[in-house]
Amino acid sequence: MISGDNEIRVEIDGPLMLITIDRPKVNAIDLATSRKLGEAFVYFRDNSELKVAIITGTGEKIFSAGWDLKAIENGEMTLENWWEVEDASLGGFAGITEMWSLNKPVIAALNGLTIGGGFEIALACDLIIAAEHVEFALPELPLGIIPDAGAVQRLPKRLPYNIALEMLYLGRRMKAKEAAHYGLVNKVVSADKLMTTAREWADRMSQVAPIALQSIKEVLRAIEEETIENSFHKMRNDDLPLYRAMLSSSDAEEGITAFVEKRDAKFKGN
Repeated sequence: MISGDNEIRVEIDGPLMLITIDRPKVNAIDLATSRKLGEAFVYFRDNSELKVAIITGTGEKIFSAGWDLKAIENGEMTLENWWEVEDASLGGFAGITEMWSLNKPVIAALNGLTIGGGFEIALACDLIIAAEHVEFALPELPLGIIPDAGAVQRLPKRLPYNIALEMLYLGRRMKAKEAAHYGLVNKVVSADKLMTTAREWADRMSQVAPIALQSIKEVLRAIEEETIENSFHKMRNDDLPLYRAMLSSSDAEEGITAFVEKRDAKFKGN
């Protein structure tokens, strides 16, 4: 089960799970908070009634500043092999940066400054919607550390390589509009439309066949870095249970029949 509290609020609305980080002043994440996020994402993954998740922060100032550095300073955790204190079954830092078994889509609804580990949470999501005033930054290097919970691994694959290096080496900030220009952000909206837009996208995805929705992420993960030819080979021959189930599902049959009959499909998730 999930252990929502005042710091990590979890709301269920039909097939949607909304996760809100609420740790004033900067929504920093300590070890306990990271585990609470992990529990929430595990619940989302394992609950067949849930189809899409949205993660956001409170207010309009900051989404998350990432790791709570006070936890390191006071000895709660150490930098050396920091990942060893995380529960691997809970998806690594913030419960999503290393949850390889999560095939359901997660939308990042960025309400404010997205820096350090907060940026790494956003990079681990499938779709990113940002309020107009959002800025991204990786300020780790002047602290003598690097952003190794996802930014080093993912950012050079999302941005032009040298632009990613500017953010990693120089710590320069990138505004939401520029991020959208590079395709790092899917959509930039006014702050008052952020959650409405995220919910609209979640609702659209919730209406499709669940197996098909999840098989996209399963296939994308399997074919990452492959040539097109090898991608076809892996889809045809690798163990991709959701993709296989989708091909023979009653939902696929229903979707095609509904299209031919010019009516809305009634998916049952099998």
